[in-house]
Parts: sequence; structure tokens; C-alpha cells
Amino acid sequence: QVQLVESGGGLVQPRGSLRLSCAASGFTFSDYPMRWYRQAPGKERESVAYISSSGGYTNYADSVKGRFTISRDNAKNTVFLQMNSLKPEDTAVYYCHTIHRGNDCWGQGTQVTVSS
Repeated sequence: QVQLVESGGGLVQPRGSLRLSCAASGFTFSDYPMRWYRQAPGKERESVAYISSSGGYTNYADSVKGRFTISRDNAKNTVFLQMNSLKPEDTAVYYCHTIHRGNDCWGQGTQVTVSS
């Protein structure tokens, strides 16, 4: 079955950087677009970044544009989120996501905390 496993979260100071990874298995990764979402306490889950199956197209939420970069390595079945110039408001649980055969597939999430 589809498995998505995020890693790379942690505590970082404002203006710092983190790189999240999501390892995928159970499906033909290179055939599927991927997204990163995040959910802050008391807020709805929101889409942060999108990447097409080939990696040739990406799209970002306005709140992270210019600071975050989504990428993928189809040979390693992994999608990444490079996060630079982090702000306290980026604090959230970050999830990778895909839609496989009509089903929403989520990882367990990785906590990112931006605080001094």
C-alpha cells in the first residue's frame, strides 16, 4: 500500500533553514504529482507547495513563495521541501500528500518549530 514517511523537521531559529524529505513507497512515484501541506495549531491544513510528476512544474502558496523550494528525485522516490528564511509563522506540522487511485494519501507529518 501507499506509504509516505516525512523526516527532517525540528527546532530552528528565525531566518534559519530546514530541508524536509518524504520517502514514498507502494506506488509508481514518478507517475504522481506531490504536495507539501502544513497545519498550525488551531488552523486548517493548507497547501504549501506542489510539484508535477516530472518535476517540471512547481507552484507555491503566496506565504512561502521565494523562501521554500519543492523538488523531487524520482530515482529515489523522494520529494523534498527546502525551507529558507524561516519565520515563527511557519511553525506547523508538515505533511506530504498525493492522490493515488482517487484516494488521499498522507504521511504522519513532521513538526517544524521556528522560535528563538
